[in-house]
Amino acid sequence: MKQFTPMLFTSLKNYSPSQLVKDIVSGIIVAVIALPLSIALALASGVGPEEGLYTAIIAGFVISFLGGSTVQIAGPTAAFATIVAGIVARSGMTGLATATVMAGILLILMGIFRFGSLIKFIPYTITTGFTAGIAVTILVGQLKDFFGLSYPAGTTPVETMEKLEAFIANISTVNLHAVIVGAVCLAILIIWPYITKIIPGSLVAVAAGIVMVKVLGMEVLTIGDLYTVSGALPRFTAPDFSFATVRAMFGDAFTIAILAGIESLLSCVVADGMTGTKHRSNMELVAQGAGNIASALFGGIPATGAIARTAANIKSGGRTPIAGMVHALVLLLILVLLMPYAAWIPMPAIAAILFQVAYNMCQWRPFVKLCKTAPKSDILVLVVTFLLTVIFDLVVAIEFGMIIACLLFIKRQSEQSGVTGWRYAEQENDPDAFNLRTIPRHVRVYEISGPLFFGVSDRIAEISTKDYTRVLILRMRSVPSIDVTAMMALDELYEKCAGAGITLVLSHVNPQPRAVMEKHGFAAKVGEANFCAHIDDALARAGELAGE
Repeated sequence: MKQFTPMLFTSLKNYSPSQLVKDIVSGIIVAVIALPLSIALALASGVGPEEGLYTAIIAGFVISFLGGSTVQIAGPTAAFATIVAGIVARSGMTGLATATVMAGILLILMGIFRFGSLIKFIPYTITTGFTAGIAVTILVGQLKDFFGLSYPAGTTPVETMEKLEAFIANISTVNLHAVIVGAVCLAILIIWPYITKIIPGSLVAVAAGIVMVKVLGMEVLTIGDLYTVSGALPRFTAPDFSFATVRAMFGDAFTIAILAGIESLLSCVVADGMTGTKHRSNMELVAQGAGNIASALFGGIPATGAIARTAANIKSGGRTPIAGMVHALVLLLILVLLMPYAAWIPMPAIAAILFQVAYNMCQWRPFVKLCKTAPKSDILVLVVTFLLTVIFDLVVAIEFGMIIACLLFIKRQSEQSGVTGWRYAEQENDPDAFNLRTIPRHVRVYEISGPLFFGVSDRIAEISTKDYTRVLILRMRSVPSIDVTAMMALDELYEKCAGAGITLVLSHVNPQPRAVMEKHGFAAKVGEANFCAHIDDALARAGELAGE
């Protein structure tokens, strides 16, 4: 049960006062980094700034408390922005709360049933494709605020392509003041890390934006112009669990759960590489589920492990979940004491922060490298996933990406499987005949290689015999596994042979195929005597049956 023990309890066994100081300092630093990001990502998700902090506080604390990683920092992330915005536009905050709670339940079940290791079966091409696609959707979604455009009344684009069309149609309404504020903030975000890494560049950019609006009188929209900002504590929100709502939100809930699982476990793997530790993947999934449920019940949005904030925690000296819990508590103090001042933040500054987030997550270098070096089938999965994410949404992208990846995998596996008959030669005519075994005339031998599954079961039907054949040997030493479709094909082959008076003999059947044959009843029909450990034993058995 160790894998279902939160890392917090393990970390406290040898906890020291010096590490407590490091964790507190790291938690404060990460909270300062998380503050503008949480607000920006909440706005990109189509909700108010408070919801971003609610998520970082509630989900961040719960996930650190229960998590399977010692250093994971959780909160709102860019990966969810477009998904959440779409759900809010269609179903409102009530629908989002229902989908997030359902996703939390799915994550807990995934952890309980030990699906932590199965996340690795999501192809790298799909994660790279949809991550790059999400980066593009975030960038497109912030063009309006960065350039300060004004849209006609009633223009409320939701999908990425709709936002791009609206931007192009209204490009003439560009606000020069907004462009200046956005450009200055973006320049600060790019240049500031070269000056110092002690103070986050996003915090400096926000401060600069506020000064430009309040002191220099730049006429741009601020958060306070668009949202009612409050420092009130989160209140309980009851989701709608009616059958109709649950049915309607299940697809979104499944996408949130899968994405949260993937991103969180990827963050844990990155953290393990930086700290030399090993996370507990199943406990992490349970914690992610609990954190998302708690976030949804108190007005938050979906949360997951944040790779950048987790890395900042590690670099700042955080080594136990205490740092993540401190980060949440510091954000709680900021919410109560300083949240009203968030109304001063200019929207172009938020857009600039999200531009940088989009660039950091776009992975354009791995994307380009894959396009240059990967097999064509993998490039197809990568590009299709990317385009579907941008043109449609992440749900469609993951569904079609996985379908295409699975079909291509089946095709590749089928190409590795084969059914070939042994060649027969007269010794005086074949110079290599001394290397061949002598086979009785009434015996035919087929070599089967690779996994036998539904994609290659038709090849079994291609096995042929002669009128004088009395024994058919199937050499299966290279068959690691078999599924029920291939098993049915073998059963049909047996019935065909039995009808023709031919005895079926199997050589070197591996454990998994043998277990399937026994459960299916095939082994009993063939007979134990006709299962041979080696091809020479099978040929000897064939000789006995043929009377030679």
